[in-house]
Amino acid sequence: MFSDADAAALYDLLNPWDPEQWPADRFFDELLMAAGSVLDVGCGTGAMLHRARERGHGGRLVGLDPDPAALARARRRTDVEWFKGAAADAAWDAEFELALMVSHAFQCLVTDDDVRTSLAAIHEALCVGGRFAFETRHPQARVWEDWNLSHASDVIDAGGRALRVWNEVESVTGDVVRFRGITAEPGGPLLRADRTSLRFLDVGTLDGFLAEAGFVVEARYGDWDRGPLTRTSREIITIARRAG
Repeated sequence: MFSDADAAALYDLLNPWDPEQWPADRFFDELLMAAGSVLDVGCGTGAMLHRARERGHGGRLVGLDPDPAALARARRRTDVEWFKGAAADAAWDAEFELALMVSHAFQCLVTDDDVRTSLAAIHEALCVGGRFAFETRHPQARVWEDWNLSHASDVIDAGGRALRVWNEVESVTGDVVRFRGITAEPGGPLLRADRTSLRFLDVGTLDGFLAEAGFVVEARYGDWDRGPLTRTSREIITIARRAG
């Protein structure tokens, strides 16, 4: 058996939160540590907020995620507020200086309604002038073309099991990519297959949704060194501000 709890632990193994090693983590960590109150939308296993507390963040930290297994790992730390729910379930009223969606969580908002209701809820959760920072993979990079067995990762999990992990694209329809995340024994049986859909919004469409929700784009980058967005950028990194 490879349970939901096993999958959550494997996620932490494959995606350790480390601002000293990973430029994306450093980018968001700097924003987080400078804000007095932070809402982490799609917090997953809570690694980002755990580290913030460890490094002395003394303000309010709140994590929101729909995955019970991920939240079970997040709740190992009790000095952070944890809530079960999706982005659209955020029910706070002008309580946060900063909202974050990291690790491409924004791309899980697949339909127009998903995007609109989620942005509206995040907008209301922020105080006036509060900021929302997130990233989405730029569609021009076509990163899904590398999601196949030839780009698998081999790891040893906490229980000592040898595992091979990769993504397998099932379909590309418009700007939505549907794929399976595969976990298997190397050269052996498949242990788990998780289907996921991600949306790859272009800049114009993304900015239309942000403006409709009452956000003003404060900064836009194409890489984690805060370089400009170009025709070769692999990321669309956005800091948006609640205008009113």
